[in-house]
Amino acid sequence: MYDFTYTSQPSKVIFAAGALARVGEEVQALGAEKALVLCTPEQEAQATAVAELLGPLSAGVFAEAKMHVPIETARRARDHARSVGADCAVAIGGGSTVGLGKAIALESSLPIIAIPTTYAGSEMTPIYGLTEDGLKRTGRDARVLPKTVIYDPMLSSSLPLGLSFVSGLNAIAHAAEGLYARDGNPVMSLMAEDGIRALATGLRGLKTDPQNLSARSDCLYGAWLCGSVLGHVGMALHHKLCHTLGGSFNLPHAETHAIVLPHALAYNSDAAHDAMNRIARALGSENAALGVFELGRELNIPSGLREIGMQESDLDRACDIALANPYWNPRPIEREPLRSLLQDAWNGKPPRV
Repeated sequence: MYDFTYTSQPSKVIFAAGALARVGEEVQALGAEKALVLCTPEQEAQATAVAELLGPLSAGVFAEAKMHVPIETARRARDHARSVGADCAVAIGGGSTVGLGKAIALESSLPIIAIPTTYAGSEMTPIYGLTEDGLKRTGRDARVLPKTVIYDPMLSSSLPLGLSFVSGLNAIAHAAEGLYARDGNPVMSLMAEDGIRALATGLRGLKTDPQNLSARSDCLYGAWLCGSVLGHVGMALHHKLCHTLGGSFNLPHAETHAIVLPHALAYNSDAAHDAMNRIARALGSENAALGVFELGRELNIPSGLREIGMQESDLDRACDIALANPYWNPRPIEREPLRSLLQDAWNGKPPRV
């Protein structure tokens, strides 16, 4: 018997090869006259090209987006947007850049147009994150949800293969946890399973041919579905651990998600049978946790936290932080099994199923 509540998030999605050309039209559709283009330092050339497309609608480029959105960067970006008279922001890039746009919108209510070039999914959520004094604080606020999202598979064609793989697994994590969310519903479950399937298909296609635009389209489509799930329902243990590891130990966001996910799924497997069956089916595997782990190995991504800079001596502190303010989870979060999970993820061992 069904028993659920479903509230749709209001946003406009444009999905097509070459859709970037519509950015000026979408700025005007918001009633805006000056759009500040946001990016990381590495994507400044791409952001400059967007500013040129905007022409007189451009308020310039702010190329200081950083991983985990340090609060100092957010304040500097907000002040810069005000100083150049921006009444809109265009965020082109991955989760770091979209996150910076959200941080600006949180205090100024500046509307955001997101142009994802990775598979992070942040563009479809009202979730924001800010890091201050070594701790990452997350929250939900309708003001930070981008008004328009432009998905152009051609923009992700230059995304390095390794980053494509970990970004895709990061997106799969959103859908996987959405399948056992406390506030889950049938609509999100359908989107989650199809999103995982599309990403697994697309990532395997990229491994065969990195320039395959159809595979890029599959990945971006899957990222949209998985990001939509993240935006509509709550997350659980996996996301709490990744926010802790990223915000407090400055680990790379996507790689951390890719490494931790199979272990978090194994931890919750006995408490979420239907979710695990759906994940396994979408991956073409007999077991959800092992299926994710084996997909990571197939794509040759890092399998252990020690490979991405985590110190073994910090695992106890990470466990303490995660326990201090835990998210809801289908299985109770207990110190000893949580510490074992972190140790396995650090070592790069297969998940305990």
